[in-house]
Amino acid sequence: MGLNLMLGLCDVSCWPHGDSILILQHLTGAVLLMGRCSKTFFCRGSFRSLIFHYFNYYFNFFFFNIFPFSQVMQADAVVLLDVGNMYVPPTWIRPGAAIIYSKPALEKGIALYIVFPINFLYVFSVSDLEISRAQIPKPVDQLAEEIGLLPEELEAYGRSKAKVRLSVLERLQSQPNGKYILVAGITPTPLGEGKSTVTVGLVQALSAHLKLNSFACLRQPSQGPTFGVKGGAAGGGYAQVIPMEEFNLHLTGDIHAITAANNLVAAAIDARMLHEATQSDKALFNRLVPSVNGVRKFSPIQISRLQRLGIRKTDPASLTPEEINAFVRLDLDPSKITWQRGIFINRQILCTGFDIAVASEIMAILALADSLEDMKNRLARMVVGTSCSGQPITAEDLGVSGALAVLMKDAIKPTLMQTLEGTPVFVHAGPFANIAHGNSSVLADKLALKLVGQDGFVVTEAGFGADIGMEKFFNIKCRASGLRPSVVVLVATVRALKMHGGGPNVSAGAPLPREYTDENLSLVAGGCCSNLKKQIQIAHLFGVPVVVAVNVFKTDTQAEIDLVCQIAKDCGASDALPCNHWAQGGRGSSELAQAVKEAASKPSDFQFLYNTEMPIVEKIRTIAQRVYGADDIELSPEAKSKTDYYHQQGYGSLPICMAKTHLSLSHMPDKKGAPTGFVLPIRDVRASIGAGFIYPLVGTMSTMPGLPTRPCFYDIDLDPVTEEITGLF
Repeated sequence: MGLNLMLGLCDVSCWPHGDSILILQHLTGAVLLMGRCSKTFFCRGSFRSLIFHYFNYYFNFFFFNIFPFSQVMQADAVVLLDVGNMYVPPTWIRPGAAIIYSKPALEKGIALYIVFPINFLYVFSVSDLEISRAQIPKPVDQLAEEIGLLPEELEAYGRSKAKVRLSVLERLQSQPNGKYILVAGITPTPLGEGKSTVTVGLVQALSAHLKLNSFACLRQPSQGPTFGVKGGAAGGGYAQVIPMEEFNLHLTGDIHAITAANNLVAAAIDARMLHEATQSDKALFNRLVPSVNGVRKFSPIQISRLQRLGIRKTDPASLTPEEINAFVRLDLDPSKITWQRGIFINRQILCTGFDIAVASEIMAILALADSLEDMKNRLARMVVGTSCSGQPITAEDLGVSGALAVLMKDAIKPTLMQTLEGTPVFVHAGPFANIAHGNSSVLADKLALKLVGQDGFVVTEAGFGADIGMEKFFNIKCRASGLRPSVVVLVATVRALKMHGGGPNVSAGAPLPREYTDENLSLVAGGCCSNLKKQIQIAHLFGVPVVVAVNVFKTDTQAEIDLVCQIAKDCGASDALPCNHWAQGGRGSSELAQAVKEAASKPSDFQFLYNTEMPIVEKIRTIAQRVYGADDIELSPEAKSKTDYYHQQGYGSLPICMAKTHLSLSHMPDKKGAPTGFVLPIRDVRASIGAGFIYPLVGTMSTMPGLPTRPCFYDIDLDPVTEEITGLF
């Protein structure tokens, strides 16, 4: 089918029947397609949408639908009307095709146009998933070569993702680290405020527009939010990780490995308690140390247990009856077993004895370990319960720690992916920030910092508000890694600020009240002067400069955006800028990237919030008062008893990981803004000894969240013919 190209000025009312017009126009970050065509055209780039219209001069637009990306590179010519300084990468256009820049004259029915023969009319709606599918990722081996990885350092999982071996750290050990940037946020609405999209948009801007080596480090999303209410965590629009469905679902199986390892520990506990209850010391010993071909010997993990018991013998025949009893009897107290079974998706009815997989201590260990050996040692130190004599029982006492390391040996390697614009991304670990420490892995950050080099940037993201994810990033992750951030990018939205300024409740799945879609400077100012101001102050407690990123939505007015930026700077932010990465990709965050670069060039005075040698209760009180704004804390009798026990066992110098609602600075989800005058209730205190922190449970916080009445999985489906997924967002 040939293309009939007509260039010039023509009366629209005289168009012959079946002709059509293709116009690419820069309009608030969008590419606008007007007309009808017989082919599907493909545009690969950083724009919000491709909108396909049937244009009639007399009756305005008949259709307002999103046009899917297909094959723009088949076009013989592309006309760009009124594009200003819009940049069109040469790779978008077929070699030899004409690119025509012009300003249209649409008055009195006059237009510059291209005419195509017409066969049918395409009508589509577009989603993040369709945008992701429209861009073909570069092969992962090509991406790896571009960022400096060697072929032998890559373990491909299909065409678009791969595990990266930790040997890279040894090869690049003399390479200086790049700049380390943390993306955090204000207290969010239940809808989320776009930290992942800001992270992706920022690295795309740093790479494509500032021409700097950059890397994003993100957490792997849990299936709970993906199939529940929040959706995936790949970002969105033109600032997302691709392929989006692979990112949001199984990826390379890391969370499945964590679930399997977690439940292996639970099975080992069940089995050991059963066998100890039904067998004599002699029978237990004969089965735990069997004779094989007439030879009886201890396994290495059993020798480690003997040594912890103070028994310096390696010959099973030399043990006394008392030593055999001590060796074979863990004597776990059923009322003091602390290990929970793990499941990948939220489950409310079986809360007792269950944790969502991302709350598992094994997930925290994966995120905090700095080598395979470190992970193995941390797994061995995990405390699963207490004996009847009051002694902690570890995974190594169960004899299961070596098997756990085997299950986790591939999971410890970060997964390499890319953004829509081809910027590299490490996806690794996925602890929640409200019930765990809420950050991607130390290893992913360390690998990325070496790969970008001294002048490069690594951007990582902390979960939920700065009071939760950022505080734990500094006090837990930075202690484990030894890394220090250069800048905090604090994400805010007009929507969330209106909520904190006194707006009505925001509920997932319900339409936003008019206060959120109409201009309301009073609500915006109230949210800025309460929650935004407090979150900036929290970042300054750690001595790190703050750049505020206003994630722009289509309902935001310029006056509202300007007000947020002005108040943010008045509250101590180094800079504050609107970001349009969702609509424009990296180009929409170029000003943010420049501000981050400038802030990172200045020295910071990083400091921890507390000394780990402080008593556990005082560390909890410090976080409650200085970060959350509480007057004081109140420990339940159980919590007080456990803090005393942890001190006795030598765990008192561990940092604190608060399990608290993410919907408020306080423990009360409905208290917005920056609440004061409250006492923070500590219901329970638990210990993740392998991960290396104490975690208090605040108020009614649960480590097994539940699904909503109508979860997202109602809309998720698979086409059995094409194998395409629908309903993910």
